[in-house]
Amino acid sequence: MKKDIGKENEQNTPLQVEVVFSDFLLSNNKPLVLIGGPCVIESEEHALLMAEKISAITKKIKIPFIFKASFDKANRSSIQSFRGPGLKKGLKILQKVKTEFEVPVLSDVHSIEQISEAVKVLDIVQVPALLSRQTDLIVEIARHDVVVNIKKGQFLAPWDMKEVINKIESTGNKKIMLTERGTSFGYNNLVSDMRSLVVMKDFGYPVVYDATHSIQIPGGLGCASGGESRFIPFLSKSAVAIGIAALFMEIHDNPAAAKCDGSNSLHIDDLQNVLEIVKKIDRLVK
Repeated sequence: MKKDIGKENEQNTPLQVEVVFSDFLLSNNKPLVLIGGPCVIESEEHALLMAEKISAITKKIKIPFIFKASFDKANRSSIQSFRGPGLKKGLKILQKVKTEFEVPVLSDVHSIEQISEAVKVLDIVQVPALLSRQTDLIVEIARHDVVVNIKKGQFLAPWDMKEVINKIESTGNKKIMLTERGTSFGYNNLVSDMRSLVVMKDFGYPVVYDATHSIQIPGGLGCASGGESRFIPFLSKSAVAIGIAALFMEIHDNPAAAKCDGSNSLHIDDLQNVLEIVKKIDRLVK
């Protein structure tokens, strides 16, 4: 049933949950966190390079940082698309990032078989948007008492995420994050409805805005996804002004040569400027 967006809690805003892990605290009322890194692990050398560069920038401007990269991109447009190093090699690389730079790591799983190994390394296990209704996958992740980041499917309304939350809570796990990554708008296009962030905040759990996937053009290049990275700074500022827990960004040192999602990635050279601006906005609204 359709709900009136923003009406439910006009008089009674719920308490905002604090998700704590690895000396980190994520909450919609606390200072903004950056979740960032290349879309996929292209190599150990590149993952370590990106972690080093992003970590240096976030330390300089004092924004908490969680490193993100996928060990296997199973939902690619083409059978020939680069998927990453795979589960075992990818987790070893993420463990190295975690150890060398003392940052939490996030990656996504696509099947139940990946979970038991993934939770040994990952601080946050992510459910991809296209799998956000897969009950068995979500429940099995939640049973491991790990932080679960659910990306809202492009096909879901924000109030539909309440049922996803119920699936996780059914296991007793309340370490939940909800990520907005755009809504399908016809074919090969996404649109960001910022009201979605307000609706999901009403559930109390930390809300994340994915500023790079939200400007993706799925299948826009025929056998690969396109994107319009010029919109990243504008949408990031808009989302942070609502008061969210974290920004999610795919960041690369050479987007034109990236093996995945380069056209909707933020260039590392632009990161500091964007973060400095959104930090000021975050302080103002909180």
